[in-house]
Amino acid sequence: MKRIGFGFFTIIFLLMMMISGCSQSNSSNQKHPNAKQGQTYTIATDVTFAPFEFKDESGEYVGIDMELLKAIAEDQGFKYEMKPLGFNAAVQALESKQVDGVIAGMSITDERQKKFDFSKPYFDSGVVMAIAETNKEIKSYKDLKGKKVAVKTGTEGAAFADSIKDKYGFKTVSFDDSANMYDDVKGGNTVACFDDYPVIAYGTTQHNGLKMVTDKEKGASYGFAVSKGQNKELLEKFNAGLENLKANGKYDQLMNKYLGKQAQKSVEKDTSFFGLVKSSMPSLMHGLWLTIELTVISLIFASILGLIFGFMRVSTKKVIRAIGLIYVDIFRGTPLLVQAFFIYFGIPTALDFRMSALLAGVITLSLNAGAYMAEIVRGGIQSVDKGQMEAARSLGLPYGKSMMKVILPQAVRIMIPSIINQFVMTLKDTSILSIIGIAELTQSGKIIIARNFESFKIWLIVAIMYFIIITILTKISNRLERRIRHGKVKSN
Repeated sequence: MKRIGFGFFTIIFLLMMMISGCSQSNSSNQKHPNAKQGQTYTIATDVTFAPFEFKDESGEYVGIDMELLKAIAEDQGFKYEMKPLGFNAAVQALESKQVDGVIAGMSITDERQKKFDFSKPYFDSGVVMAIAETNKEIKSYKDLKGKKVAVKTGTEGAAFADSIKDKYGFKTVSFDDSANMYDDVKGGNTVACFDDYPVIAYGTTQHNGLKMVTDKEKGASYGFAVSKGQNKELLEKFNAGLENLKANGKYDQLMNKYLGKQAQKSVEKDTSFFGLVKSSMPSLMHGLWLTIELTVISLIFASILGLIFGFMRVSTKKVIRAIGLIYVDIFRGTPLLVQAFFIYFGIPTALDFRMSALLAGVITLSLNAGAYMAEIVRGGIQSVDKGQMEAARSLGLPYGKSMMKVILPQAVRIMIPSIINQFVMTLKDTSILSIIGIAELTQSGKIIIARNFESFKIWLIVAIMYFIIITILTKISNRLERRIRHGKVKSN
């Protein structure tokens, strides 16, 4: 058991170093010839907040925030590594010091200024209410009485809606991204949504299916944020660069590009199903490959964990059985989402170190799937007739050899279908990791929808891709199971 444990932790260490290295090498650093060696800042952002940050058809992150930060970095001579996480995850990453700064259309509020230091405002925003284009009933806040309204968590629109909902008698429903919020309104589950004026205004030019029905409410300004008392130099560089861009006219050019007449030209040419398949497939295939990669690596770890804790679950010693039971109960008894947040934000904060989202995702999936694999191993071992163990022991074989040479080979045949099923479940569970910014297949779909607002067609494409890969896995599982059974019958 000691040798197995040593080998297990050695494999984990080496693979995690490889994953961490890959995640760093794939990052898109913005370089400047005058930048100091090694001076690279990690900046978090949202992923679905057009026109401030979103992916274009070529798969590159663009938008006001993206181009503004790039221009400031070039002006001030520093490098940065961008982490697209989603707004809530980005703010949590900054709070836990996983990143150096956040630029994500983040409103400067009194509450946030208690935790973060902000740059000078780079955009003056506001809040507006929007409804579905086909809705002719809602014309003002008074018409919201007794109805449900959609908001995006943590935004100025959500804060404004909360401030007036008691007065006008409506309830709010929260979403993590704008695209889902808009879809809920278009689907009729909520009658309206509150969002930042530039986001709604840009969305209407891209035919997102909504229309604005109220004037812009005065709101807070957007700022670049760093942790309280941290990265003062970065904040000063941002402010100096912003001032230079305003002075030389580049700031106005950028705003006109995304909020002026030019913004209307960014609508995708072909929004038919096959047109979207063609334009979206590169990003979706990249997301699918990352999904498969996460699944395979995680299941390698999960299989090792499953064997170790599965053996512990059938041990003759109570203490060892108790340890195995605790592990299984913890990771089967808590949601995968909570585990992902705890591993990505909680542990690094408590131990004061940084962890890549990819590494956190692998650890989360491995530990979670490992608990289920342990139960598969336990069930497989206990399904073998007890007389097999007794016969092996009567021949003088020790317990360990009896388990490895006699019981486990028989148990594996029983476990194969369940192991393949766990593979499928883990593949689907990767979609939950989009919450910490991993651009797997589901997250890739969200990012594309944020650009073109074609929710139904994109989710249909994503569903078809999942269906194809899972069907292939199921067919392989059935064929493998038949071959094992055939081999068993033949050997008998």
